[in-house]
Amino acid sequence: MSLSIGIIGLPNVGKSSLFNALTRGHAPASNYPFCTVDKNVGIVEVADERLDRLNAALQPQECVRAAIQFIDIAGLVRGASKGEGLGNMFLGHIREVHAVAHVVRCFEDPDVPHVAGELDPLRDVEIVETELALADLETAAKAADTRGRHLKAHPKESRDQYEALCRVRDALDAGTPVRRMGLDRDHLKLIEEFHFLTAKPVLFVANVAEHDLAGAAEPVRALRERFGDDHVVCVSARLEAELADLEPDERQALMEEYGEHEPGVARLIAAGYRLLGYITFYTIAHNKLRAWEIVAGSRAEEAAAKIHTDMEAGFIRAEVAHYSDVLRHGSLKELRAHGLVRAEGRDHVVADGDVIEFHFKAPG
Repeated sequence: MSLSIGIIGLPNVGKSSLFNALTRGHAPASNYPFCTVDKNVGIVEVADERLDRLNAALQPQECVRAAIQFIDIAGLVRGASKGEGLGNMFLGHIREVHAVAHVVRCFEDPDVPHVAGELDPLRDVEIVETELALADLETAAKAADTRGRHLKAHPKESRDQYEALCRVRDALDAGTPVRRMGLDRDHLKLIEEFHFLTAKPVLFVANVAEHDLAGAAEPVRALRERFGDDHVVCVSARLEAELADLEPDERQALMEEYGEHEPGVARLIAAGYRLLGYITFYTIAHNKLRAWEIVAGSRAEEAAAKIHTDMEAGFIRAEVAHYSDVLRHGSLKELRAHGLVRAEGRDHVVADGDVIEFHFKAPG
């Protein structure tokens, strides 16, 4: 399953324009609320210089990049947790994604009305986060009540999930989103089935005017002061949409005109990887070179499962080399001759840039 990121925000903040730039797609983008009445889904390949170098060195018949699924979700308004606007449809779509790119309007434009009046990024963020928290509070309260009544009838059963739900409910009631509760892996597993909206990692995408790509204006400074530089990315959705329609030479010329070295969408994708703690490993099999994204700290059997569950179930060993060694010697055969391929077991922790050949027993 590809990494999925939901693009959210108030209406008229530039979500669909950004989605179009990311996917070179044709999601409608108009300056009236609820232009996006259902989710738009697009798959975006991840730029990867290491993969390009491996492809040039190994010259496989096929080269497949890692990909991110971006989902453009309908604009949210105050009261969505109670069904206002598109309400439950919007919230249901957010529950499906791994992370959230929250687009925040940081530009003035009299031709594009602001649904909340004057420009105020922090207020806009608060509106969206409040609605997500209210929806989560309702979910947690109902689940805790149901679980509590079940435990009264079955007092010998484990109370761990009930206690975790009560903790989430109380934190949300106090205004703390799930992602800021400091829950450990075991507690997160206990509440995983409820898909809490505020548990999703969030990247704030400051949609700025073309002349403020550095984010020097007050709206972006306010976001960075509140959420930190690592959680705020500046992008001009209007400029990105224009760049997406240009030929490479024209695109490069326009970026240089604005002092940019790469498209803003590339920065967004890279920030999404950092936000989720993802790394990339590579496989070469049947003359196909492929990049895969995985959470840092994952073990070899988890990497095998990323490719196919049969590979995890029948795991025998992983033969591992680093991409820099592959570049130096040009093939896994040469690497083996130089003793640079390691045989690792299922508990091997995959490193960023590992090139892996999995050996497994097929079922049956």
